[in-house]
Amino acid sequence: MSRTDVPVPPAVEAAAPVAEAAGDQEAHDAAPVTDLRPRRGALRRLLTSEIALVFRRRRNLALLAVLAGPPILIGIAVKSATPRPGEGPAFLGAISGNGLFLVFTAITVCLPLFLPLVVGVVGGDSVAGEASSGTIRYLLTIPVSRTRLLVAKGVGVMTFTVAAVLMVAVSGLVTGAILFGLGDLTLLSGDTVSLANGLLRALAIVTYVSVGLLGLVAIGLFISTLTEVPIAAMAATVATTIVSEVLDQVPQLGSARSLLFTHNWLGYGDLLRGSVDVGNLVSMSMLQLPYVLIFGALAWARFTSKDITS
Repeated sequence: MSRTDVPVPPAVEAAAPVAEAAGDQEAHDAAPVTDLRPRRGALRRLLTSEIALVFRRRRNLALLAVLAGPPILIGIAVKSATPRPGEGPAFLGAISGNGLFLVFTAITVCLPLFLPLVVGVVGGDSVAGEASSGTIRYLLTIPVSRTRLLVAKGVGVMTFTVAAVLMVAVSGLVTGAILFGLGDLTLLSGDTVSLANGLLRALAIVTYVSVGLLGLVAIGLFISTLTEVPIAAMAATVATTIVSEVLDQVPQLGSARSLLFTHNWLGYGDLLRGSVDVGNLVSMSMLQLPYVLIFGALAWARFTSKDITS
């Protein structure tokens, strides 16, 4: 059998773009320090390769498809059994009056469980999955910075997180438009805003929720560097979320609950009122910063010192 007839393992083939990016970086190491374009090009290719790898996995695509389900089910349930005036929760009546409210309802329903589950699966698998298949050993033996590789892994998980939140919102918007129609939005405060203003508020909620999940992304990435068993990393990440949410419901903890990374997940209620306190929203989002810094540093310390022969 000739050399050209030797089959290429799928894991090595998937990692080829990363190796190419690393080769570009090595080839330009001797270039003047003032010329940063080759280095930036190598990093860009590394990030592009990792994001493409995340979205090529069938399991991840299946998770996105599953996230489109809850808004559809909620819309059908409301359409087939619209509550009478004065009966049922107020937001259900709001959905039947304006399909845009289905976006807000769907995100509220998916945020406590479905979205953390998806982020936990993808984040927990980010490093542990490749360690289990042996691909990570190949990646770490080529001349590429481990720090850059870890950053690429984190960016890949964060990109998928944003896509997951967008999937819920888009599914809710399309379902709401088909079943109930769209129009001027009456907020929870009683104020009425235009449809364009309502869509901007929906986009702001998507942004807020995506930022709110960054702490979980960092935790999942760190846990993923601790094991070569993807299922264990996924389960530990999801379990961490469940524990945080349970503790957040214990009033005896007092102000300590405000330190939990899940504490402000549903804090986007201001965006459904006439007056929006942007400063308060930014302040609540900043809770994720310590988690990103601490668990990002722990993931870096573990990954850069990891023995690739183990």
